[in-house]
Amino acid sequence: MTKTLRLAVIAFNLLSIEPTALAAQITIVTGTVYDPNGHPAAGVRILVSDQVALRAVAITDQKGTFQVADLPHGRYELRVAANGFSALPTILEFTGQAVQPISFVLVPSAVTESIVVTAAGRPIPRSRVTDSVTVVTADEIATKQFETVADALRFAVPGLGITTTGGRGGLTSLYTRGGESDFTLVLLDGIRVNDFGGAYDFAHLPIGDVERIEVVRGPQSALYGSDAIGGVVQIITKRGGPARTAATIEGGNYGTSRVSVNSSGSAKELDWGVALEQLDTNGLNGHPTQSGTIVSNDNYLRRNLSLNGQWKGNRGTTVNSVFRYGTNGRGFPGPWGRDPGGTYPGLDTISTATNDNQLISGGLTQRLGTRTDQRVDVSYTGSKSLFKSPYGESVSDVNRLTVRTATNVTLGSNVVASGGLDLQQEQAGSTFITDTSFSAIPVDRRLVGVFGEMRFDPHPDVSVTAGLRGDHIKRALLLGDGFVRPPLPVSIETAVNPKFSLGWYLRPPTGTSNWTRVRLGAGTGLRPPSAFEIAFTDNPALKSERTRSVDLGVEQAIADGKVQIEATGFFNTYDDLIVAVGQSFQNASQFKTDNLSNSRAHGLELTFTGRTTSAFLMRATYTWLHTKILAVDTTTTEAPGSFSVGDALLRRPRHQGAVELSFTQPLFSVFSSIGTRSQTLDVDPTFGAFGGLYNNPGYALVNTGASIHAHSKLEILARIQNLFNRTYEEVLGFPGLGRSLIAGIRVLID
Repeated sequence: MTKTLRLAVIAFNLLSIEPTALAAQITIVTGTVYDPNGHPAAGVRILVSDQVALRAVAITDQKGTFQVADLPHGRYELRVAANGFSALPTILEFTGQAVQPISFVLVPSAVTESIVVTAAGRPIPRSRVTDSVTVVTADEIATKQFETVADALRFAVPGLGITTTGGRGGLTSLYTRGGESDFTLVLLDGIRVNDFGGAYDFAHLPIGDVERIEVVRGPQSALYGSDAIGGVVQIITKRGGPARTAATIEGGNYGTSRVSVNSSGSAKELDWGVALEQLDTNGLNGHPTQSGTIVSNDNYLRRNLSLNGQWKGNRGTTVNSVFRYGTNGRGFPGPWGRDPGGTYPGLDTISTATNDNQLISGGLTQRLGTRTDQRVDVSYTGSKSLFKSPYGESVSDVNRLTVRTATNVTLGSNVVASGGLDLQQEQAGSTFITDTSFSAIPVDRRLVGVFGEMRFDPHPDVSVTAGLRGDHIKRALLLGDGFVRPPLPVSIETAVNPKFSLGWYLRPPTGTSNWTRVRLGAGTGLRPPSAFEIAFTDNPALKSERTRSVDLGVEQAIADGKVQIEATGFFNTYDDLIVAVGQSFQNASQFKTDNLSNSRAHGLELTFTGRTTSAFLMRATYTWLHTKILAVDTTTTEAPGSFSVGDALLRRPRHQGAVELSFTQPLFSVFSSIGTRSQTLDVDPTFGAFGGLYNNPGYALVNTGASIHAHSKLEILARIQNLFNRTYEEVLGFPGLGRSLIAGIRVLID
């Protein structure tokens, strides 16, 4: 493996060598953007990209004009990014001749062009992405007053299942296309934040400083390695641009208050962003249970700080830095809702959890001439949790150091190669992971990944992406606990994951706003075992869980681009899932746990987006999902635990959908949304799968709200969640919130 890494480094360094004379030729591009009425449009972004990535972003002034300077000679695409509008792209070939000024005319559009970083590991226009991707923008977050990142994902993205155990601050899990809740990689400004083993709690993510949320569905392990077995969610925060400060103060029932302050801007070569946020709520405290007792332990408090900076040199060099700190605390009254098995143990008035998280990152990007750019990122993430219960206190912590390098090389006018190294050193510990003397011991693991990807455009309307990644996963010696786990020797696992995707404009957006595009993707992924799966096994050969996935999508723009329809079918198989062997199929393995379980998920994602010239926007999403537990390896009829072959996977609804309506004017905006899902299979709230399987009924929830611009710098906000006060449980036994009224103000300072 060491030789492979060295060869990869040498190969990409050789590709980076080029004559420096090419960098001497530069071009300046100017132009004007007009609105549909022919008036100059201010504040419109112009995205300038070449075959490698996004190269420049310009913003129009009050006269609608823009200028992009210092562009080396070559082929570029210029695209317009304006909320609710689009314009036909312009392709320019700079060969030393003078470039005439460019004009763009905006037309209403169902989907706004945007920058996407996650799909390719570098910024490219959304219209060139070959994967299934959804982008939730800051404008959409503000208009629809999403309170959390999870809320935005619930309503705006098909193919995702979100479950929360109770109200605000309850454990919030994400299931992508029927996969497990630890199958989705979560990136925060490009930094991996999942726990050891892939799990992530979306409850504690602030949303006040979010610039956009990118969701890529389907396995992305060829680029990102472990934890990206089902997809990637990346949250990108605000940084740079015109100096602006915004403060939001909100309050409502359930003793809820939220204060958010964020500021961003640019000063010469420096871009910066700062954010503070606090959310405080009493939850369902004071509400009676079915037995008549009063809930008293459902309060939640979260505080977050974020610092984000970038320095841009004059020779294609940028330096990035990110610092984030978050702390939160929540009570855990336990399950006190539906109790179909009659196992309700009574309210827990003692249990509380406190979590502290920190993130530090630094990155350097260097453009080497006209063909090559390189990036190096170093990050550290750490979390510590303290849980107090009637049985005492327990502590757990996770620490990860990541070094990632990536090189992008333009090999020709239509070929781009990318590759690099990904090094991760992670450690997880817990009060419950001990040696024979009951002293806590950590689980140490190192992952080394070598990845390469090539993008080939054989025709202006066709893009092909192929990638391959090799991972070397080494787990250190782990001492035995004297009970379940014997001493586990050093474990080494290697894995190779390929990926292929294709985007083809059957009818390109040239000369008209109507177009048709087909996408095809296939790939594999892996998820290494979590700390507890390692700590409570007697299997020294426990290996990663794996997936194989294929999807086919069609995007169609009609009505001059005012309507866009997208349909994607997918088929996933999950193999080598880790399962407790148990008595029913104990002959299948000599170990207590093993990679024996299998399942599959296939379905259809539909999205309809329509916009009128009067700023009315409608989005409807629907997901049909069929999941199935397959037989355990070496058997034909046995399934894990209380399950039977053919059962649906837990908490995955067969039908799920949402409809969002919004109407935006300069002086006010209103929105309304309805989200619904069918019943799901769930476990006994108290004893889990050991207590039996039960159906959790479906539900539909309606949210609505409005904002009024009382002044150019002052906005009054109000929203109602669960308008009709429906009783529901996303997770069986944990009641969701009833009708929730929130009102507040947002102050803007330019």
